[in-house]
Amino acid sequence: MEHHTCLIIGSGPAGYTAAVYAARAGLKPVLYTGVLMGGQLTQTTEVENYPGYPNGVQGPAMMQDFYNQALRMGTDIRFGYVTSVDFSQTPHQVIIDETTTITADAVIIATGASAKWLGMESEARLNGYGVSACAVCDGFFYKGMNVALVGGGDTACEEALYLAKLCPKVYMLVRSDKMRASQVMQERVKDDPNIEILWHTETVEILGDNQVTGVRVRNRQSGEENTLAVDGFFVAIGHQPNTAIFEGQITLDEEGYIITKAGSSYTNIAGVFACGDAQDKIYRQAVTAAGSGCMAALDAERWLSHQAYLAKQA
Repeated sequence: MEHHTCLIIGSGPAGYTAAVYAARAGLKPVLYTGVLMGGQLTQTTEVENYPGYPNGVQGPAMMQDFYNQALRMGTDIRFGYVTSVDFSQTPHQVIIDETTTITADAVIIATGASAKWLGMESEARLNGYGVSACAVCDGFFYKGMNVALVGGGDTACEEALYLAKLCPKVYMLVRSDKMRASQVMQERVKDDPNIEILWHTETVEILGDNQVTGVRVRNRQSGEENTLAVDGFFVAIGHQPNTAIFEGQITLDEEGYIITKAGSSYTNIAGVFACGDAQDKIYRQAVTAAGSGCMAALDAERWLSHQAYLAKQA
């Protein structure tokens, strides 16, 4: 059984940033990447809204830079997937790949979240080539173009309004005759001249070979199918935090996001910290994830220092 001072679970912007700060603080962190090494950004193309890249950067290349920096600072980066945890004892216990047991004084959770998709072949094939799950991330690339967006919650309304500032036409595809969004968000969407809501509408197929050229939709009442000429297709049906293994171990909200104490990365378990999209359901940006990774490492370092002080006083 291995023991480490600081264990980081996850390898997106939050995890790698936490690793940089923890390593520079002398915590000798061990980081397990998870199955998707580098997180969601490795599945996207050009990133233009992260500071320090004036000409933009490809998502995979950006995460390679994060990896290289964490490695250079002295982080022990390992490919592996956390399959279970036990935070009821100290030091905390984590099982890797169902076989390897690791204990750690401080654990930083940076497991991120995954976008919910429609599950269509054309959606997967054109992901990154006109299909996106983040209007704030990718909307700029469609300035002056027509786009479609599927979803009916508050997030969908927010993304539609964001796109409407850039695009002359935003088709909002809603499966029923009403939205789940709050009334004020619905009114804002309905009042925007650039947004056209198509009720009772479901997506049949996203069209295009190497780039989105349109979307075929079906009216769920009449069965009639139509093709919308669009250059971008945005999926806004929600995100799922990658926190299932922590159920019953730390406090999660009703959607599965880790609850942290206001203004910090502290969870309800001493010595366990959370950062990035696993605990952030509002912003979900690479830069905010990186910032919260910094917070988690600083919180962990200060907590460990306090524990060492208390041990000396005992």
